[in-house]
Amino acid sequence: MDRDRTTTPKTVGIVWGLLVLNTLGSAGAKTIVPLPRSLIQMVTMGALVAAFALALAVNLRLRLRAGAFMFLLTLLLVPSVISSAHLESGFGALFRCARLALFIGTLWLLSRWWDGGTTFVRHHIRMYFAVLGSVAAGLVIAPGAALPELYGGRLVGALWPLTPPQIGQYAAVITGLTVLLVLGRRTDRAGAALVIVPSLVLLALTHTRTATLGLLIGLALAIGSLVLTSAAARRFFTWAVLCAAVAAVGFTSALQAWFLRGQSQEHFTSLTGRAKVWDALLAAPRTTTEQLLGVGLGDKSFGGLPIDNSWLAVYHEQGLTGVSLVAAIIIVLGGVALLRPPSLSRACAIFLISYCAIASYTEAGLGDASPYLLHLAVAASLLAAPAPAVPLDARSPSMTHPVPARRSEVT
Repeated sequence: MDRDRTTTPKTVGIVWGLLVLNTLGSAGAKTIVPLPRSLIQMVTMGALVAAFALALAVNLRLRLRAGAFMFLLTLLLVPSVISSAHLESGFGALFRCARLALFIGTLWLLSRWWDGGTTFVRHHIRMYFAVLGSVAAGLVIAPGAALPELYGGRLVGALWPLTPPQIGQYAAVITGLTVLLVLGRRTDRAGAALVIVPSLVLLALTHTRTATLGLLIGLALAIGSLVLTSAAARRFFTWAVLCAAVAAVGFTSALQAWFLRGQSQEHFTSLTGRAKVWDALLAAPRTTTEQLLGVGLGDKSFGGLPIDNSWLAVYHEQGLTGVSLVAAIIIVLGGVALLRPPSLSRACAIFLISYCAIASYTEAGLGDASPYLLHLAVAASLLAAPAPAVPLDARSPSMTHPVPARRSEVT
């Protein structure tokens, strides 16, 4: 394990875990012990309130690191509140706005510890690995409930209602980040294997194509950014290409069967029915206000069916204004990552940004409190310039708090 650039209180890790819990959602597969949705919502919202309270308690002086990411994320609240105030999506839209505001406020409070180090990467891996642990436990306890016919035998959460895409996303993200930590020599291979191997097994059981492609493409881009400066990255890249070539030749039929998931060609080309929902959403009549600001925060559905596309979901709920702000977040983070010199932090940020960009095509979440915003927040923390050290002789003997960090380019 590497030494953190700044001393980060343990409470920060607890806050991050509570944010992860809040974004798990309340809808999904049937669990072994039926959990009322109202109870799950109470737990997730309670986790967010507790996260904000703890973050405020550990940062009472409100030392924040302003930057483009947090500024644009805060601006996203404007179209969300304006459109939700019309109540086209019901009073639930205002509740979701309050949740998003509390979520962003918690990130602001945590931004004090964004210093370009891997602290939040480690929090991210630990928390999502714990979530995957609950999935694995459900698979062992009740295989039938964890691999239900309703989802075509794909892995779901049997203890907490998690869908296959969710599990696939968590497994892919922590696998990619752990691989990069190994290449950067920030963790040992044995410990990394304990994370990577079970995560890949769970990813395979979910049959989630988006997560798999996001993992492969994201890792290729991230490792590619290290190739010129890291011999370990060059070796890994070479072996990965060789293994991929062998797998493509020797296991073509098996890979094709896994990828198609038994679907017909028509069903596959329509992206499992998503294209029909997208066409209907784009064809629906809208007023000028709805085009610019959307109809308010909702459950990311249209006509009772999930939208499953971040850009169309944002367009539907926050309009072209929201789409522009989300695009600006991705572009700014990606641009800053490209301008940074090669480093492990930069590689991890590139992986997270590219993963979110790829997943945004078939998954919703970039415009609301979600794991995708947490992924981008980790990327922002990796791209933040480290706070300047204060000479010991310049510190007051009575100083008990760190000197506030200067503004960074992107946090």
